[in-house]
Amino acid sequence: MLTDRSESSEIESHPFLTKLLFGHQPTPELLAILLVYAVQGILGISRLAVSFFLKDELALSPAEVAALMGIAALPWVIKPVFGFISDGLPIFGYRRRPYLILSGLLGVFAWLSLAGLVHTTVAATFAIVMTSLSVAVSDVIVDSLIVERARSESLVDSGSIQSLCWGAAAVGGLLTAYFSGLLLEHFSTRTVFAITAVFPLLVSAAAWLISEEPVTSADGERKAIVTDQIQQLWAALSQKAIWMPTLFLFLWQCTPTAESAFFYFSTNELGFTPEFLGRVRLVTSLASLFGVWFFQRFLKTIPFRQIFVWTTLFSSLLGLTALLLVTHTNRALGIDDHWFALGDSLILTVMGQLTFMPVLILAARLCPPGIEATLFAMLMSVLNLSGLVSKEGGAILTHLLGVTDTNFDKLWLLVLITNLGSVLPLVFIKLLPNEDPQLAAETHRSIPPASALEHPQTGIVGNQSFIPNMSPELLETKPKI
Repeated sequence: MLTDRSESSEIESHPFLTKLLFGHQPTPELLAILLVYAVQGILGISRLAVSFFLKDELALSPAEVAALMGIAALPWVIKPVFGFISDGLPIFGYRRRPYLILSGLLGVFAWLSLAGLVHTTVAATFAIVMTSLSVAVSDVIVDSLIVERARSESLVDSGSIQSLCWGAAAVGGLLTAYFSGLLLEHFSTRTVFAITAVFPLLVSAAAWLISEEPVTSADGERKAIVTDQIQQLWAALSQKAIWMPTLFLFLWQCTPTAESAFFYFSTNELGFTPEFLGRVRLVTSLASLFGVWFFQRFLKTIPFRQIFVWTTLFSSLLGLTALLLVTHTNRALGIDDHWFALGDSLILTVMGQLTFMPVLILAARLCPPGIEATLFAMLMSVLNLSGLVSKEGGAILTHLLGVTDTNFDKLWLLVLITNLGSVLPLVFIKLLPNEDPQLAAETHRSIPPASALEHPQTGIVGNQSFIPNMSPELLETKPKI
């Protein structure tokens, strides 16, 4: 478990690190958890390689790539299942370390498969799903600790641990962002996959820094715990204070996206090179870090409704500026394609980050005591399902509008529909609470206290189901969890 911040001797011995970690102690376990998040960002080194591999070597269309990326989100939709498995089926008496080790080894296998064994669309889909599964399982193990820490924060301090974890992923992405494109200028996509296979080993190594006592309860007790968790989960989801915000977050996240089609446009029509797209990733990684800092510094106490309304509206309006690039109007204005895309991506990333941080905080603070991790896992899975719907909806729209790898005549309409569509969920903004959701949940709570046999439940996602985003789109206005 993460050590309490009240241990002043630890804080005093690491004043700089404590300040850097938003007041949290730099314990080995916390650093191990942050390393897992950092690896999620580092895996972005293969993001461009996957996109070019699907586009050039497998010759998939924009709609097919969008559909494949939706399938890759499936492990994040069923994340609570991994939590129940890790709780009910300990390995050698441990519920966390072995699964964290196995998730890293699975990632190594998946990336090495892409490096040398994959030659068909079906095989590529399977391998990419395995890379997604590897990250999802590692999230299941570490994120329960994050939710427990988040619930102990006051409303004024809320979001610090989520900001910290998201920042770790952003730092990991920052470290490899530019190299994701530079490597493709000198090596094949398969070589990049082989290089990527090294990093999941860090996740396996981090497992040894996780504090965990061996399981001593009998099989019957473990089954009773899982059954009790399911019953409490259903009781929680039946509360209006929980299911109404969850419904809004699903609607907010499920609007279609044009990201895959825009990637084809940026490479095939505008001629953006892998090296330049690597620079775009570097800039957006910096922008993501700035968004985390800005939210933590200025916006964390603003009511959820206000943040969602204004950031969604601004993101949608700013997203429409992509029409200038699609119609080449930027050239008539004397703005080079590269500079326009770079600036647009920077601004949209900051806005997307400011929109997304409240999602994590809201989800964490909706969770009643006793089933924090299980309910958080369910909430994140709902959001991941909406992300899958978003990608598949984008694939259908791309196909219906006839946007292909060479025909971009209707891309402007796709951009228009996806950006205006992102505003529609604001019609249901009143589903979000005005007050602190923990207080609202207390008012309606009918959930019994956690069993004395209960242990910390795994199975959540702290930043981002972090679904590894495989396509270097320049249009994304909100991070996918």
